[in-house]
Amino acid sequence: MSISHLPYCGSPPVPGELLTRFNLDPVLIALLLLLGAAHFAISRTAGARRCALGGWLAAAAAFISPLCALSVSLFSARIAQHMILVLLAAPLIALALPRASARLAGRTLWSATAVFFAALWFWHMPLPYEATFNSTGVYWMMHLTLFGSAIVLWRQLLQHGVERTAETLAAAALSSMQMGLLGAVLTLASHPLFAWHLTTAGAWGLTPLQDQQLGGTLMWVPGILLFLWASLRSLHRLWGSLERGSSA
Repeated sequence: MSISHLPYCGSPPVPGELLTRFNLDPVLIALLLLLGAAHFAISRTAGARRCALGGWLAAAAAFISPLCALSVSLFSARIAQHMILVLLAAPLIALALPRASARLAGRTLWSATAVFFAALWFWHMPLPYEATFNSTGVYWMMHLTLFGSAIVLWRQLLQHGVERTAETLAAAALSSMQMGLLGAVLTLASHPLFAWHLTTAGAWGLTPLQDQQLGGTLMWVPGILLFLWASLRSLHRLWGSLERGSSA
């Protein structure tokens, strides 16, 4: 492959060197430490502090570990990086945030749902995806919009009042369906869609199509399961509220 611009995570690694390819960008590490420490400090309960710590550690693992370098070679590794951010780090960080005010909750819920939808589909289309390897600025725009919108969305899905259960269930169902649909499109495609990986997947024993199908599956199944968990959690809280009301 001829690379005119070195991707943010470096050149495509080969299997023998992967464990040496940590991302030690000092600016990134400093920002993650600052954000994690600040969030931990303002968290009011032990549970919130644990969630904040876990969320920022998961984000650090996604960006600093050799997964960053592997995502240059494999589409499935890029998807794994994204799933760690939006399905693990973002919900944990959201659980450690205070609930949004009731006045803004409804508007924020649907705005976050729409932005997450747009970011997920946009950055997994061939041309925008390719651009993330050719520009560090575009690479970080992808992660800021995906990760940021996921944190806001999960805050609304996990930190809502019981009076907003119906709206929250609808937003969770929509988010689950659109992520599952994108995962299915990637998994069931008859040909590889991402030119960047045509020459990088083979070193890892995968054809470009197999790599893409693996990435689509990583998006398809875990996303559905986590949004289902969030919906069941909301229903459990609603049921508990109704039981307390009936016994009062």
